[in-house]
Amino acid sequence: MPQPPKYRRVLLKVSGEALMGDQQYGIDVGTVDRIAADIEEAIRGGTQICLVIGGGNIFRGLSGAAKGIDRATADYMGMLATVMNALAMQAALERVGVPSRVQSAIPMSTVCEPYIRRRAIRHLEKGRAVIFAAGTGNPFFTTDTAAALRAAEMNCNAMMKATQVDGVYSADPKKVPDAERYDSLSYHEVLSRDLQVMDASAISLSRENGIPIIVFSIHDRGSLAEVLKGRGKATIIEDRV
Repeated sequence: MPQPPKYRRVLLKVSGEALMGDQQYGIDVGTVDRIAADIEEAIRGGTQICLVIGGGNIFRGLSGAAKGIDRATADYMGMLATVMNALAMQAALERVGVPSRVQSAIPMSTVCEPYIRRRAIRHLEKGRAVIFAAGTGNPFFTTDTAAALRAAEMNCNAMMKATQVDGVYSADPKKVPDAERYDSLSYHEVLSRDLQVMDASAISLSRENGIPIIVFSIHDRGSLAEVLKGRGKATIIEDRV
């Protein structure tokens, strides 16, 4: 008998950079297809999944602002980049047989649905993947904060933070080979040690709503399904009793 998932409904946060593959920028279709296959496996295992995808592979608001573009305008440009990534992920999910919907915080009815909380919950209950695009719809908020917000609104049991490494380290393990890896952390430890997992507002919002953050590697095939069963290699961030 297959093992039931540890988490019934989760939000998966994927960075835009994760979609680049080995490219310098843009969307690598093979990488998106591999992530979609992982999501299909997780949904088949009984977990409802919604997603927030960053836009850093196409345009990042902060870097645009540094080049002289007004910060608010640059952030809106970054939000539009997340819509492009969401549409790419939707196409990949439907190629592997997962019905999906894109909901944008900035209404654009010709390409996707507007964000409506109750409609999104209904999609999840029907076994569809829901991809939340355009962040919160407001400048000065990151997609990390948008992910924490949507996870709370969807009553998710956990937020899955897909990264380039298999958990949280004391420093970048690619630059510091002997960096310490953590199996578990409290929200307070993440904030007080300034561990660059997510921005402070996303951590605080998750803490206020009691949503564990599970950090794992997006590059290991099948890792999402394993972590959802409580078996995979990951770092869990939650309040310690």
